[in-house]
Amino acid sequence: MFLSYAFSDLLGSIVKGFGVIFVVLNIVPGLIYLERKICAYIQGRVGPNRVGPAGLLQPIADAIKLLFKEEIIPRNADRFLYLMGPVLAFLVPAAALAFIPFGPRVDTGSGEIDLRICGVDPGLLMLLAVTSLGVYGIALGGWASNSKFALMGAIRASAQMISYAVAAELALVAIVASTGTADLQKIVAGQIAPLKLGGVDNTILPNWGIFHQPIAFVIFLCAMFAENNRLPFDLPEAEPELGAGYHAEYSGLKFAMFMLGEYVAMITMSALCVTIFFGGWSGPGATSTLVTGWGPAILGMVYFLAKVVLVLLFYMWVRWTLPRFRYDQLMRLGWKMLVPVGLANLFITGVLISL
Repeated sequence: MFLSYAFSDLLGSIVKGFGVIFVVLNIVPGLIYLERKICAYIQGRVGPNRVGPAGLLQPIADAIKLLFKEEIIPRNADRFLYLMGPVLAFLVPAAALAFIPFGPRVDTGSGEIDLRICGVDPGLLMLLAVTSLGVYGIALGGWASNSKFALMGAIRASAQMISYAVAAELALVAIVASTGTADLQKIVAGQIAPLKLGGVDNTILPNWGIFHQPIAFVIFLCAMFAENNRLPFDLPEAEPELGAGYHAEYSGLKFAMFMLGEYVAMITMSALCVTIFFGGWSGPGATSTLVTGWGPAILGMVYFLAKVVLVLLFYMWVRWTLPRFRYDQLMRLGWKMLVPVGLANLFITGVLISL
């Protein structure tokens, strides 16, 4: 009996995992199209408008182009590590999605279905542990290419991701301290109850984490951009001095894997931001952690996806609005501003909880 239950859980996790990957892989072409359109609008241009109606088929044309491009491996590259770099860059953020709750638990009558691929209690800690491995894909790709420009980009990316991971984790520790749990589903559940202002329920503002920990949200928002190497923190890919950085020696499908990994990492960090600070899947009609039937569950998943898309659009707006920092400015912001502010915020949170 135990083995049958274990096999059923494993099969369910595999099905949910393939479902999430399928959705993510279908979202990425839309993100690429939106990124080009938003870039064009901000810069006063038209953007993709040739391939398909309104240029909607441009991402497919890009994929076909990358598929048929010549695969080049530098002569003195470490072949195994060179090939592992883009694979890890995609697999790590994709694996981190396993701990994100996409909706409430569903009571089907014959059992409950948890809309998480991996429903573990310390889900936030597991997610941070998995995402911390993301630096290896970039580091291996830059080092194995046997190029000084790729190596410099990999060193920059490693230093940047490790530095801003400290600030991000300080912000998330403040959330764990204020909610009393590292279970992402319970963190969402804590944001469903009405927001209390002065001991009175507030019916206008939602009870989201951003209103409880606004400083933690700002710290995490900055760290999000830096962790994903997005403007204004894209120093590892700085074209003027590094010529595309850590993936300068990649072409064809291996280059596409790096790009795919970047967008999957954006989706993962946006999903975590929505779960922690914007109520996750909760919304009107989706206010219970255990629902009967698929109607409220699908509504919750729609809320979650809509919030994630809004955060992704903010990613793109910032990228094409702000200029790139200098590297010393980037490291100064991380270590001399975000980390001290994160420590102070954590101390204040502890004092308020004790009082």
